Amino acid sequence: MSVFGGTGLPFLPGYTFRDLTKSVYHRPQTLGYRNGFALPRRPTVGVGQTPLPSAQLEQNESNKLTSETLFIDDGPSSHGTSQEFIPAHVALDKKVLRFFGYFQQDVLHSPDEYYRVRHVVIYYHLEDDTMWIIEPRVQNSGLPQGKLMRRQRLPKNDQGEHYHWKGLNVGMDLVVYGVTYRITHCDAYTQDFLESEGIVLNEPEIIPVDPYITHRTQPQRSYITPSEFDPLKRFLTMDRKVLRFFALWEDSPYGETISPVTIHYFLMDDTVEVREIHQPNSGRDPFPVLMRRQRLPKTIKAACEPFPLCVLEVSSQEVQEYFSPKDFHVGETVKLMGRNFLLYDCDDFTKSYYQDNHSDMEMKYGKAPNKSDRTQDRRREVPPYNGFGSLEDSLQNCLSLNPEPPKKDLMKILENDHKVLRYVARLDSQNLHDEGRRFILSYFLSNNMISIFEKPSRNSGIIGGKFLEKTRVPKPGSTLDNPEFYVPGDLAIESTVEVFSHRFVLIDADKFVLKYLESISDQIPIQTLNSVRQRLGLVPDQGTGSNQPGDQKVHASPGASPPRLQGSRDWPVWVPDVLGLADRLAHKSGNEAAESTVSSLNPQCEATCNQ
Repeated sequence: MSVFGGTGLPFLPGYTFRDLTKSVYHRPQTLGYRNGFALPRRPTVGVGQTPLPSAQLEQNESNKLTSETLFIDDGPSSHGTSQEFIPAHVALDKKVLRFFGYFQQDVLHSPDEYYRVRHVVIYYHLEDDTMWIIEPRVQNSGLPQGKLMRRQRLPKNDQGEHYHWKGLNVGMDLVVYGVTYRITHCDAYTQDFLESEGIVLNEPEIIPVDPYITHRTQPQRSYITPSEFDPLKRFLTMDRKVLRFFALWEDSPYGETISPVTIHYFLMDDTVEVREIHQPNSGRDPFPVLMRRQRLPKTIKAACEPFPLCVLEVSSQEVQEYFSPKDFHVGETVKLMGRNFLLYDCDDFTKSYYQDNHSDMEMKYGKAPNKSDRTQDRRREVPPYNGFGSLEDSLQNCLSLNPEPPKKDLMKILENDHKVLRYVARLDSQNLHDEGRRFILSYFLSNNMISIFEKPSRNSGIIGGKFLEKTRVPKPGSTLDNPEFYVPGDLAIESTVEVFSHRFVLIDADKFVLKYLESISDQIPIQTLNSVRQRLGLVPDQGTGSNQPGDQKVHASPGASPPRLQGSRDWPVWVPDVLGLADRLAHKSGNEAAESTVSSLNPQCEATCNQ
């Protein structure tokens, strides 16, 4: 409602009157649009187009208000126009602090590096105190780089505090989600802003170098003074000038295969080439080049001797000296790439070259020696025994490409099949627990093999059974080149048989052993026969000195039973052993009743065998 206030009347109820002539009551527009954005504006008139009270101030009142304002505001801004209020998001918009730093990333299970140094850039937005971290991309790094952390307010601790620009400085650690970022320096705008706010910056730091990058950095090349050697001049003067040598190549370590070759030495670049001369019906493939053209190292540096030559190529840095024309002497052997070549002749150009340039070298020209002349003094060397199989089987692998089984003596196998010499033996050991152990040593006549069986003994704590498989046992002191094995003549009673570092003493034998040894008494030592006879209780006649079975008279010792040797029928093997053992026990005990019992057993056993 419009009210008309007269001049000089107080603005109190009852002192104001309504303007009856006023008919417009429109309110002024205070909202407008500029470039599509809604913007407020101050009204210039009141309701109904009436002037505002501020516009009705008199000049004296305006001057008075101005003087009072100047008297109250005692500052530099009172002399100028008043500043409008600007919000923080407007004043600090697009103002960003930038810090540079790094963090270390541990590398596990790598022999080349233990950690990586990764560079980062930290941005701080002043308008909302948010931060984000990026890692500059490095070409061919193989790492996922770029933005490491999106824009957000980063937590400072567990109490809910966040990082603020007042707490950031150079040379400090920024711990974010378990990762420690080291701030090393900042840009010029960040430095000016922090110093303007009264923050003293620390000294900038240097980002450490990544050790893996340093390891991969190529060393700086070192240049030396060029020599007076002119390769172009050498090419023009030495091109197509080749020294040709005729040589023989020993294609095997035994010198059995000798191949004629031609060695070319190119004077232009000191390279060597070896070509093989093929002969008709030689059985070799006609490959033209045995060794391609290349520079051959003669001496390798001592520091590079463990260099893997069989895998990697040898460079000029590892070679101390290459082959030169002075290293090729006609009449001597030269070793190229581990192969021996005998130089026996050369062509006319090579002879003239050595006469003009190396006249002090003595050359021994000749013809190619025959193959028979070089191999007649050589003999085949058998490689050492590798321990697998028998000696004969291993030897067959050295005699032919397709080894065949070694030949056997069939007549010996047929004659002595199922013929076994059995002995009772004890173990010669320093261990007291081995005193009561007894073994059956069986010697197979068909193949001269020995097997050992341990007799089980009750309450001994040792499990009996097979002690040694059938095998040939060499004598002590025999060598692999000339092995000597045990034969029946070596197996005497009370003799020691050494079987693979185990010593066995023979203490007894069966009757078949004596029978077989007497059948070949001309091949058996008399001491072996006598030891077996004495052990079995049969002592030969001392009046005869012959070693034939028909020339000696055997008489029984006390306790023996001569009828068992005079029977016309052969008894089983176990019968003589049992009877002989009973005789010896009865004789040792001296019991007449036991001797009569054993004597009565002989006819019964003989009758059982005849049936």
